[in-house]
Amino acid sequence: MDYAAILHNVGKHIQFDKSETEFFTSLLKTCELSRKETLLKEGDRCTTFNYVAKGALRAYYRDDEGNESIIMFALQDWWVTDMYSFISEKPAMLNIDALEDSTIIQLTKDDIEKLYIKVPKFERFFRIIMQNAYIREQLRVIENLSKPAEERYLSFMQKYPQVMKRVPLKQIASYLGVTPEFLSVVRKKVQKK
Repeated sequence: MDYAAILHNVGKHIQFDKSETEFFTSLLKTCELSRKETLLKEGDRCTTFNYVAKGALRAYYRDDEGNESIIMFALQDWWVTDMYSFISEKPAMLNIDALEDSTIIQLTKDDIEKLYIKVPKFERFFRIIMQNAYIREQLRVIENLSKPAEERYLSFMQKYPQVMKRVPLKQIASYLGVTPEFLSVVRKKVQKK
């Protein structure tokens, strides 16, 4: 497996030498997913932190009536996990599945702990990743509480143009917390402007 992409991703936040690189890559596992294949099922324990080397995934919550609410998308060069389950080692609240054929590079919690001990600068990397995720989610919650659907859609288009090109409208509607029919009306309104 070519690890150039994940090394570049990590290298945005920390610098590491050849021996640190070799140790890091020795811990990585690769997982191939077909479109619609499940990476994590709600109720299972999430044991991996996942880097998307190729493809696209979604993380979503399913309520008691079976309605899905998409929490996040993950395209190439993004990370995805059920952070609650991964950290607490409790059953996952989220489902994660592939929207297209995907290649995932995984690290287990134990391997991340080994990284922290042998290459302490990886604590900085994962701290930055988690801080950025927390900020993104906090902003999303505030936006969902304070902005009308049209503004949320425009913001989503601006922040995630690559998602707009690859993800079905129905799933974008789920992420924005609106019905596909409502989003269709919003899109037509936006396109007329």
